[in-house]
Amino acid sequence: MSLIEQGKLWGRTAVVALALTMLCCAAGCSAPASTDAPDVGAPEFDNVRDEGAGTSSPPAPAPAPTLDERAARKTASLTLEQKVAQLFVVTPEALTGVDAVTQAGPVTEEALAAHPVGGLVYFQKNLLDPDQTREMIANSQAYAQEACGLPLLVGVDEEGGTVSRIGGNPGFAVPNAGNMADVGATGDPAQAKAVAATIGGYLRELGFNLDFAPDADICGDPAADVMALRSFGSDPAVVGSMVSAQVEGFAEAGVLCAAKHFPGIGGVMGDSHEGAIVSEKTLDELREWELVPFEAAIDAGVPMVMVGHLTAPNATGDDVPASLNPTIVTDLLRDELGFQGLIITDSLSMGAVGDFCTPDRAGVAALSAGADLVLMPEDFAAAYQGVLDAISAGELSEDRIDQSAVRIVKAKLALAGE
Repeated sequence: MSLIEQGKLWGRTAVVALALTMLCCAAGCSAPASTDAPDVGAPEFDNVRDEGAGTSSPPAPAPAPTLDERAARKTASLTLEQKVAQLFVVTPEALTGVDAVTQAGPVTEEALAAHPVGGLVYFQKNLLDPDQTREMIANSQAYAQEACGLPLLVGVDEEGGTVSRIGGNPGFAVPNAGNMADVGATGDPAQAKAVAATIGGYLRELGFNLDFAPDADICGDPAADVMALRSFGSDPAVVGSMVSAQVEGFAEAGVLCAAKHFPGIGGVMGDSHEGAIVSEKTLDELREWELVPFEAAIDAGVPMVMVGHLTAPNATGDDVPASLNPTIVTDLLRDELGFQGLIITDSLSMGAVGDFCTPDRAGVAALSAGADLVLMPEDFAAAYQGVLDAISAGELSEDRIDQSAVRIVKAKLALAGE
C-alpha cells in the first residue's frame, strides 16, 4: 500500500473512532479502549472543554507600592552614614571646602560621594548667569544620584525685595519681585500667589526645587522691625491669606516652599544672625497672633516649615532657642498644629545658636528637638560627626534618624515624580 493510501486509511479510521466515542458518551457507555488506527496524527481531545465551562482567572496583580512604602524601602537601603548626611542642607563651600563655588566638577563629585547631603543652598556669589547656574546644579544632581540614588534639595532664599539672590541679579534677566510688604498692602491674595508662581517658575527653570519662602512673620513696628519689608503686614489674618496664596503659587510652579520663621519672629527686637532674640509672649499669646499665618500655611499644604531661633521663656519655660527646643518643634508644631511635612531649622551658623551650643552639638540638639533637616551648621563636619557620635552613645536612636530620613526621601521621590 502506498503512503498516500496509508494516510487516507489513517484519516478514515480516526474519524470512525471519534464518532464511536461521541455516540458512546451520549449513551452513557465507555469508549473503546483502543482501535486499530495508528496513533500518528490522531487529534488530541483531553483539554477540550464544553463552551461556557468555568476557567480559572489569572492572579490579580500586586498593588503598586505607595509613596510611603517606596520611601521606607529606599531609606532602608541607605547606610547609617548616608541617612545622617541626608539630614543636612549646607552651602557648597561647606561641602567642598572651596572658597566660592560657581561650578560643580570632580571636587563636588568626591565630596558628595563622601557625604551625600540632603541638599545644597546657593547664594548670590554662586549664581553668575543662567547657563552657569543650570550646569552647576545639573552636575551636582548627577553626582548626588551616583552617590546614593537620590536627588538633592536645591534651595535658595528668593522672597523678593531685600532677600533676592536671582531677581535683580545683573547676571539674570529677571526683575526683583519687590518687597512682600508692598504685596501685602494690596490686600489681594491673588497678587501674592502670582508673585510666588513667577518666582517658582524661574527657579524651577534654573534647576532649583526649593525656595525658602514665604515669610510668615507678622510685622510689629514698621519703623523698627527688621522684618518690616519682608513681612506681608501687621494683621495676622492678612498675613495668613497672603502666605496661604503663596504656598499655592509655589506648588503650581512645582517648587517646594518653606513657611518661616516659626513660631514667628516679627515684632521682636534684635537680629538672630547676631545673637539671641527674645519674645516675652506666653504660648496662648503666640497662638492668638504669631501662629495664625503658620496655621494658614499648614491648611494650604505647605511642604516645609522653617523654625527660627526665637527664645520665648514664657511660652517654653526655658531659654532654649525655638529651633533647638522640643516644646516648639515637636509639642507645638508637630503635635498641636499637626504638621506632617518637613521641619527645617533656620541657619545654625547664626549667633543665636552659637551662643547656646557648640558646633558639634548643634545638629544633635536640632534633631533631638524634632527637626528633620539641619540647615547650614557653623561647622558641617563637626555637626555631622556629632550626630554619628550621639547615635553610637545611644543619645539618638537610628529609629529617630529613620523618621526624618523617610520624610526627606518621600519629598524627593514626589518631586522627581517617582
